[in-house]
Amino acid sequence: MKYKGFMKGVQLGRFLDTVAEWHALVQGFSEVMCPWPPRHKAMKPELLFEISAEHHYYMAGRALGILGWVGIGGIIYGVLS
Repeated sequence: MKYKGFMKGVQLGRFLDTVAEWHALVQGFSEVMCPWPPRHKAMKPELLFEISAEHHYYMAGRALGILGWVGIGGIIYGVLS
């Protein structure tokens, strides 16, 4: 496979088009938004496999969770000031 350069091989029609990708994204987002520790050891093996197979979506979900907390903090700051 020939290297096409950064983002030149991306197909937006395939973005989040599988259940595994959605599971990984939502799990990453939820782990950041929820204040308790991650529960990887308590997950079903199928879900853990999906998250590890779609790790980039999991990390994107975590980044969105951080942005969510920044947004919540901004709203609270705006209300209190």
